[in-house]
Amino acid sequence: MNWIFLIIASLFEILFTLCLGKAKTTSGVESYGWYAGVLVALTLSMILLVKATQTLPIGTAYAVWTGIGAVGTVIVGICIFKEPSSFWRLFFLFTLITSIIGLKVVSH
Repeated sequence: MNWIFLIIASLFEILFTLCLGKAKTTSGVESYGWYAGVLVALTLSMILLVKATQTLPIGTAYAVWTGIGAVGTVIVGICIFKEPSSFWRLFFLFTLITSIIGLKVVSH
């Protein structure tokens, strides 16, 4: 069950960065809504990360949490913010995904 908490925490981490990126591109009242999303997503991400680390090794949980967050953020950057998607960027993204899966497989 704590792996599910960890994955959901990672998804909120991605949402946090999406809201942060959107807040940068807006102004006035609209940006306040995005900043509110930043706070909510970050808070929920942290709460779920803490819950997940009650039984999972902290090193593994943190690495998976940041890894999924990083992969998701890069994908959001490419798809929503039109960031470049070069061969090397996608190659290293794939190696990061492989490492996350590897950590899950070898964790007890």
